[in-house]
Amino acid sequence: MMKIYTKTGDHGDTSLFGGQRVSKNHSRITAYGTVDELNSILGIIRTADPDPVLEEILERVQNELFVLGADLATPPEKNARIERIGDAHVRRLEKDIDQLEKGLKPLKSFILPGGSTGAAYLHLARTVCRRAERSCFSCRQSEIVSDDALIFLNRLSDLLFVMARYQNKSRDVRDVVWKAKKQ
Repeated sequence: MMKIYTKTGDHGDTSLFGGQRVSKNHSRITAYGTVDELNSILGIIRTADPDPVLEEILERVQNELFVLGADLATPPEKNARIERIGDAHVRRLEKDIDQLEKGLKPLKSFILPGGSTGAAYLHLARTVCRRAERSCFSCRQSEIVSDDALIFLNRLSDLLFVMARYQNKSRDVRDVVWKAKKQ
């Protein structure tokens, strides 16, 4: 039986796929750690009774986030035989967005995170997704991060926004419209 603790990270470093040891605050660790945080939030959303259409998408996206995490944890020069995030993943997100938007009224104003509990969680996931995207761009300043990984996170945040609106509609809850303060 393998133990969950290894004690190899007790002094502030950890391994990337391929064996390279780096600090736990290394830009790659921050990037895939934020992706992991996003994945955990999607797990919470799946326990909050999402619309069945969204449940199916969420399950697939959680698996794709694992692919992205492995992609980010594996420096490209390691030539590891892992699946990498690619254009097909991005196109699938775009297809999901287009499909879900068909049933939504066009936006005429900004909306606030909220409405139903599920939609509020989806908006939270969207903001963490944006942070993951920023972490990946920061990592890219000194490391190789694929364009597809960055585009995937950008599209995913758009999808999570549309999913929040779809969740509200499916629960017959209105989106919360932002009301600009008149001065």
